[in-house]
Amino acid sequence: MNNIIITEDLCYEFAKGTAVLKNVNLIVPEGAVYGFLGPNGAGKTTTLRLLLGLLRMQKGSVKIFGNSFAQNRISILKQTGSLIEQPSLYPHLTGSENLDVYRIIYGCTKQRVEEVLKLVKLDDARGKLVKAYSLGMKQRLSIALALLHKPKLLILDEPTNGLDPQGIIEIRELITSLAKDTGVTVLVSSHNLSEVEKTATHVGIINKGSLLFQGNIEELQKMKAKNKKVMICTSDNDASLGIAKRFFADAEIKGEEILISADDKDKIALLNEELVHGGIGVYEISTMKNNLEDLFIELTTKDNADINN
Repeated sequence: MNNIIITEDLCYEFAKGTAVLKNVNLIVPEGAVYGFLGPNGAGKTTTLRLLLGLLRMQKGSVKIFGNSFAQNRISILKQTGSLIEQPSLYPHLTGSENLDVYRIIYGCTKQRVEEVLKLVKLDDARGKLVKAYSLGMKQRLSIALALLHKPKLLILDEPTNGLDPQGIIEIRELITSLAKDTGVTVLVSSHNLSEVEKTATHVGIINKGSLLFQGNIEELQKMKAKNKKVMICTSDNDASLGIAKRFFADAEIKGEEILISADDKDKIALLNEELVHGGIGVYEISTMKNNLEDLFIELTTKDNADINN
């Protein structure tokens, strides 16, 4: 598989001595939906702005479509669509008229306007003034603008930010269908972890300017499985903890439950037997779902996290 985006040791400072990005090595494969995850202020938007030439490069390099961005800026941007932060639309014009303005700039046909309206499912709202659009409709129209010139790469910065649940679902389905049906590579930044898990084929997790994890969604799922926990609820958690530590060194009380690792079912059965024989009531034993959010918190709260460990 070819890589559409490669950054090498990308660094950036807004003020001297205040690093926003620290040696970020991003790899986005062709045809991927790459979820770029991180909390607010992690460096996501700065990275995307550098990829699009909206910020001047300070240190490091960017290659897109196999070519140096610095030396091939115009040709790369002609093959790239983007939506960074808030959409830029004319509220007094209809959806179709907004697309017409950009169609003329891009030199696209009127047929292409109809194609992208259908693609983002706004063909029934083509004659409606944009000021009457919902926020989700405005986001979809902005993505339609970014798709007018048939880009090979689509870069979206927090496209579901501020949307209601229905709007989030619509954007999620749109991103998935774009990659599947048109073959466009999508790089989408977000802090909405569950949404990324539902749409992304590849994930990069950034925090405080450092890339903590990068890989496909299967690799991320394996990391989740490694940290799976079993929850035990008993009539006497303090006494149960002492017994549990004989079997599981990592046993701990969290809230009203005892947590142990889930990697040895035989030991769990023996622990249950010991608890019952000790006169302790066992109310529940269940496997906790270790979701992406838990893993994200674990990664972003570690000091000097190493993505290879």
